[in-house]
Amino acid sequence: MTRIKICGITREQDLLAAVAAGADALGFVFYDKSPRNISEQRAAELMRAVPPFVTSVGLFVDPTAEMVREVLAQVPLDVLQFHGDESPQFCAQFGRPYLKAIRVRPGVDLVECAARYAAAQGLLLDAYVQGVQGGTGKSFDWGLIPRDLSLPVILSGGLHAGNVAQAVRTVRPHAVDVSSGVEAEKGIKDAAKVAAFIKEVKSVEL
Repeated sequence: MTRIKICGITREQDLLAAVAAGADALGFVFYDKSPRNISEQRAAELMRAVPPFVTSVGLFVDPTAEMVREVLAQVPLDVLQFHGDESPQFCAQFGRPYLKAIRVRPGVDLVECAARYAAAQGLLLDAYVQGVQGGTGKSFDWGLIPRDLSLPVILSGGLHAGNVAQAVRTVRPHAVDVSSGVEAEKGIKDAAKVAAFIKEVKSVEL
């Protein structure tokens, strides 16, 4: 069964709607240039509403090690997700499982990326948009993803209820990750879109 992460949670009602609809993981963005950015204090409050067996993921873009540690001191994240140019050594130093996001475009060697970040739990594959680190709502050519990657694939980038079933059938990822595709506006989720997205993923028989 394909796992589902709803990213960019900023409100408790959105968190609860995602969990009720069947999300496996929730993403919290610690990146001040994102419209979905959240403070450590607010994230800590929201974490109290996360039920058992739902994974909490913290998203960072080229942070300092001190910043990551400050977040972890207040927010008991299960997994770290790095969206910048962080080295494997940087990602692995915090005593948490991590995902490495790769912005996919022709010429990016995903086999080499998987080998370089071999200690990661998986590669999160997102669309490449110049100057933007994620949450763009843009998709990419899924044909660029090799079948023989050594790490689990978390598929992101431009997914929504209208295309996610096709994405799951085509890529067969370990998980899918959505943010803008289930929003009413940036940072505000639409409960009906979240439910429809999750229903579509769960409808696929692999």
